[in-house]
Amino acid sequence: MLDLLLPQRCLVCGCGGAQLCPGCRDGLSRIEPPLCQRCGAPTAWPVARCRECAGRRLAFASARAAVAYDEPVRKLVRGWKENGLRGLAEDAATLVAERVPRTHAAAVVTWVAADGDRSLRRGHHPAERLARELAARWELPCAPLLARDPGPRQRGRTLAERRKNVRGAFRALSSAPARVVLVDDVYTTGATVSAAASALRAAGARRVEAVTFARTLRA
Repeated sequence: MLDLLLPQRCLVCGCGGAQLCPGCRDGLSRIEPPLCQRCGAPTAWPVARCRECAGRRLAFASARAAVAYDEPVRKLVRGWKENGLRGLAEDAATLVAERVPRTHAAAVVTWVAADGDRSLRRGHHPAERLARELAARWELPCAPLLARDPGPRQRGRTLAERRKNVRGAFRALSSAPARVVLVDDVYTTGATVSAAASALRAAGARRVEAVTFARTLRA
C-alpha cells in the first residue's frame, strides 16, 4: 500500500522501482587499484604513502572505500543520511563487501559515533547501520566502542579545520581489542576516522582499519 501511495524512485536517475536501480548501481564509480597502502587513495602504482597522506599522523593503519564520492553517490548519501532512507545501508554494505576484502584477523567491527543530537534528529545513525550490515556479511561481531561529544559539523571545513574540529571529540566506551574495523559512511579528508581511531588505540587497539562506503577523490 505504501508503495502505491509513495512509489519508490531511484535517487540517482529518478526512475521508479528501487531507491538504487540496477543500472545506476552498476554505473557507480568503483575505487580500483592500485591504491595507497595507507589511506586507500587511487594511485598510478602501489605506494606505501601518497601525496594525500604523506607527512600526516594518521591513527588508522589503513583506509579502504568502495566507491568515489561523486555526484551520483552524493545523492545516495544525502537520501540515506538526511532523508531517512535506511534501506540504502544494505546497498552500501553489499557494494563495500564486493570491493573491500574481509579482514579475517579483526576481532570486532565498530563505527564512528555520531553526536547524540544529530542521531536524534535523523532517527538513525548511517555508520552504525552500515557497520552492522558489514559485520553480518563478514561474520564478525559488531559492537559500539566509541562515544562522541557534540560539536560543529565537518561539512564545508578545510583540512586544518576538520582536524581541529574532531581533535579529542571521541572517547572509548571500554577497552578495545587488538584489531578493530572502524566503519563510517564517507571518507573526506580522513580527519574523522583518524580521530576515532586514535581513541580506539588509546583504549588498547593496536591496529585500526577504516572502511567507508564512499571516498572523496582529489585530482
